Amino acid sequence: MAEKEPLILAFCCHYCAYAAADLAGSMRLQYPDNVRVLRLPCTGKVEVNYIMTAFERGVDGVIVAGCLEGGCHYLEGNLRARRRVERAKGILAEIGLEPERLEMFNLSSAEGIRFAEIAAEMTARLKGLGPSPLRNEGSGAEEGIREMTLKAESTLAGEKHDCRRS
Repeated sequence: MAEKEPLILAFCCHYCAYAAADLAGSMRLQYPDNVRVLRLPCTGKVEVNYIMTAFERGVDGVIVAGCLEGGCHYLEGNLRARRRVERAKGILAEIGLEPERLEMFNLSSAEGIRFAEIAAEMTARLKGLGPSPLRNEGSGAEEGIREMTLKAESTLAGEKHDCRRS
């Protein structure tokens, strides 16, 4: 019986990381298809509660992928995201979930190959850790991620994106 792939949610900034993921697809690079990409205007929009909600919904891991440091289109959104990721890692450790299930990466839009490598690295890491204890068979993790994605897209579509504020 084949091992079940870990479910990974990737919060990707529109300008760089999402473009890198798109480039990986355009280049037909082989990387695990268990990574679900959620495009955001900026990783500065990623709040700690979004990350924790993803884990509550049953994902095995979360990637936050933003612009290169110093290259954020919203000035410091990616720096704010990094601080929030570190805060979320602390919470994960407090509740007994491995902080290694969450990682932040910085990419340029030209790094399709790197995006594919990150997807493979996170998948391998999560296989080593095993399934999230919050994910049960029939937990509806895929549906939860789909619902989260649709809600985020509709919410973000209707608001002014100012990632310069904390």
